[in-house]
Amino acid sequence: MKLGVLFSGGKDSTFAMYKAMEEKGNEQNNEVACLITLISKNSDSYMFHTPNISLTKLQAEAIGLPFIEQKTLGEKEKELFDLKKAIKKAKDKYKIEGIVSGAFASKYQKERIERICSELKLKSITPLWGEDPEKMMREMITKGFRFLLSSIAALGLDESWLGRVLTDKDIDKLVVLNKKVGIHIAFEGGEAESLMIEGPVFKKKIIIKEAKKIMENENTGVYLITRAELE
Repeated sequence: MKLGVLFSGGKDSTFAMYKAMEEKGNEQNNEVACLITLISKNSDSYMFHTPNISLTKLQAEAIGLPFIEQKTLGEKEKELFDLKKAIKKAKDKYKIEGIVSGAFASKYQKERIERICSELKLKSITPLWGEDPEKMMREMITKGFRFLLSSIAALGLDESWLGRVLTDKDIDKLVVLNKKVGIHIAFEGGEAESLMIEGPVFKKKIIIKEAKKIMENENTGVYLITRAELE
């Protein structure tokens, strides 16, 4: 099956693509034909990831896949028209038969993606759905994925987490924070956003050349990447 991937550049969409391509590819003959990214003007979008979203084009080059970009104002529900437009463009151009998304706990996202896929007669594929967050995070690291935190917005996270490439020890800390203050171990509640810089689906690495930390308060901030290159 030819697939398009809803790609934010973060850990979930990248790992979902890996699961669809690598783990099920031999069995189901899945082929990822393109990446689809929504560029939202609303940093509080219900559907779309926004920190460092402009780097998805560079990531697509690092992965070696065609890239479809669609701008949206990010208005609740209205942004779904832009998502449908982007998916239809991918279907017409690359003849995709299904859409892969990184949804694993958000019914809001999953149900809306499924509805659009149904309208366009495409299959909705969510390889991460229902995964245990701690297990999923550790599996990503074990399989060689490297991702950094590009934003934080939760009690228990401070400036030191911004730009950090997560390790197993960091997951240990998140497990403790989960018990202490209720933070979601995989940040499903918007506690943080991530940027994938290396992994099994990448042909080249993303190297961060220039970046700065912008803190709104003690527990909220963005790691703004102003220059990145491929290696």
